[in-house]
Amino acid sequence: MLSPQASQIRQMFSAIAPRYDLLNHLLSLNVDRSWRRQAASLLADPLEDRQALCLDLCCGTGDLLVEMARQGRARIVGSDFSHPMLKLGLEKLAKRSLERRVALLEADALRLPFPANTFDGLAVAFGLRNLENWGEGLGEMRRVLKPEGRIVVLEFSRPTLPLFSRLFQLYFLWILPTIGKGVSGHGSAYRYLHDSVQEFPDQARLCQLMKEAGFAGVSFRNLTGGIAALHWGVKDGTSTP
Repeated sequence: MLSPQASQIRQMFSAIAPRYDLLNHLLSLNVDRSWRRQAASLLADPLEDRQALCLDLCCGTGDLLVEMARQGRARIVGSDFSHPMLKLGLEKLAKRSLERRVALLEADALRLPFPANTFDGLAVAFGLRNLENWGEGLGEMRRVLKPEGRIVVLEFSRPTLPLFSRLFQLYFLWILPTIGKGVSGHGSAYRYLHDSVQEFPDQARLCQLMKEAGFAGVSFRNLTGGIAALHWGVKDGTSTP
């Protein structure tokens, strides 16, 4: 049972689903495609193993899923709580004949319907920020990973250059919501995007949260001047689920 806050976020994403991909590519000037390629590449070892099982959490319409499938041979599960997003993801998988390797599941990221130690690798792109509790979300990701399983988090972050940061804030606060409303008809979703990014931990703090959740070898890499960042780590093989 989703909380009222989570239900509201699910309703918002379901409403913008038909224009979600278009706006992602338009508003990022297509840079988001490169970000996802880099995220998938950090799961190269499990993805290249035909016997491995990987999870794309908060998979949305499946862009990262498709990239993960393109880069490897592993079986992949995509999970999201928005039914309209998953329907679009199914269409995307069917066009690429990926249904045999990739399965989609509607589920709450804070209460995943998988046993502990299920997945060899896990990726979450622009989804951790939307969870009601980031620490609990990371803990649930750790639970479903096998010992030594790898996690990759792609998320908006803090630009590192002062002038670039100010220009980005101007774009993010005024221009992006205007375009988002014009194309999707839901301006509140893109105001939420700005607000949620401002509230989300910066690069160093997210590293700390991942360590507190029980991940080892945690590090990060900035993308496009820190507009987004890739974080990664592994589940300590000596620790309990």
